[in-house]
Amino acid sequence: MAEVTDLADCSAVRLVAGYAAGEFSPVEAVQAVVERAALAQERVNAFTRIDAEDALTAAKASEERWRSGRPAGLVDGVPATVKDLLLTRGTPTLRGSHTVREEGALWDADAPSVARLREHGAVFVGKTTTPEFGWKGVTDSPRHGVTGNPYDPSRTAGGSSGGGAAAVALGAGPLSLGTDGGGSVRIPGSFCGIFALKPTYGRVPLFPASPFGTLAHVGPMTRDAADAALLMDVITGADWRDWSQLAPPAGSFREELERPVAGLRVAYSPSLGWDVPVQPEVAAAVRRAVDRLAELGAHVEEADPGIADPVEEFHTLWFSGAARVVQHLSHAQRELLDPGLREICAEGARRSALDYLAAVDVRMALGLAMGRFHSTYDLLVTPTEPITAFEAGAEVPAGSGHRRWTGWTPFTYPFNMTQQPAATVPCGVDGSGLPIGVQLVGARHADALVLRAAHALYTSGAAGLPAPLTPGGS
Repeated sequence: MAEVTDLADCSAVRLVAGYAAGEFSPVEAVQAVVERAALAQERVNAFTRIDAEDALTAAKASEERWRSGRPAGLVDGVPATVKDLLLTRGTPTLRGSHTVREEGALWDADAPSVARLREHGAVFVGKTTTPEFGWKGVTDSPRHGVTGNPYDPSRTAGGSSGGGAAAVALGAGPLSLGTDGGGSVRIPGSFCGIFALKPTYGRVPLFPASPFGTLAHVGPMTRDAADAALLMDVITGADWRDWSQLAPPAGSFREELERPVAGLRVAYSPSLGWDVPVQPEVAAAVRRAVDRLAELGAHVEEADPGIADPVEEFHTLWFSGAARVVQHLSHAQRELLDPGLREICAEGARRSALDYLAAVDVRMALGLAMGRFHSTYDLLVTPTEPITAFEAGAEVPAGSGHRRWTGWTPFTYPFNMTQQPAATVPCGVDGSGLPIGVQLVGARHADALVLRAAHALYTSGAAGLPAPLTPGGS
């Protein structure tokens, strides 16, 4: 095995292999990650809380299990972080909002994905930042402030899972759980130079149900596709609390990674056929990733899916969900909300049931069109974002003319509406050293295929970026 220089920089797959071989222990790995988490917090404000003492206690228990030859599961002793929208037993889930009271709640339940991680022995390092109730594509909130980009803290980490993406990029845990409502793991994945997967809706059980309805998915943010496949093998376990979950997968996501991509039918769509100005450096980096898939034997052709931009219908669904989130709040509590969130809640409250059902009709037609498209193509490849990270603390880039975050992220939210699996893979940097992502979209239920294609990009050298510098320069 390769020499280990800093355990905080190890992938989850590498850590598990090292534990099994006795090269190092969970205590050593978790100690390194806790120290790196403190640096990540200092540099970019990635965490709402770091549970160093609890993490080291859990690591000692994991060390004993490995020593006795009885690890608890697939990720025993691996450091993990959880977005502060997902319930975590014994830890407050504050959702970036002053309207959520920390005191008085029992905090005695795990979300399904968190429960599966706990059962498999993962060590929880802390909770990561989110915009208030996860409402937008950047990460800042009234309660926890602004999260910066690990490659340049003056730029945004994206959102709404920006804290988790920044934590992974800075070595503060190789595994992170996020939620994706309109690109919310893929946007920060692209901006922070990591891998992120939005699985097929229902593939990862969710509880409590999201007020944003079936737009919201739970997905992994990791160093690479191999770690994501490992995490998917853990978090796709059944949970009776989610009535909309899919049946557990028939096989292992990890086992699918080594299958070749030769012969896959790949459609490359530079802008989905829409008038989207894509930053030239982004377009060039994505084109290089597409060319690598062709070199690996995929049949690539430039083709658009022939769909219209569903942004207004997405807004109807998303804003209505936001209005539902705050429906129980008093006037005084609403005054504590992010001003942008208050705006979309007011818009959502004005939309009627007929408006909502009309948006559902468009959603169904969109799903039908993409189903037809994937009868011809196995994968659709686009830029994840047409731009790289902009100023932190802003919902939209200065001078862009966009009013809401959906204006600058047209390639992600359509595939939440269709419930398809979609991943972002780092494929280069712009002239300022900011990461660029390529998006891989598969047909519904084709999560393993998306992971396989992403893994091929990593193993061929077409994916992955140098790690950003920590505050200490390491």
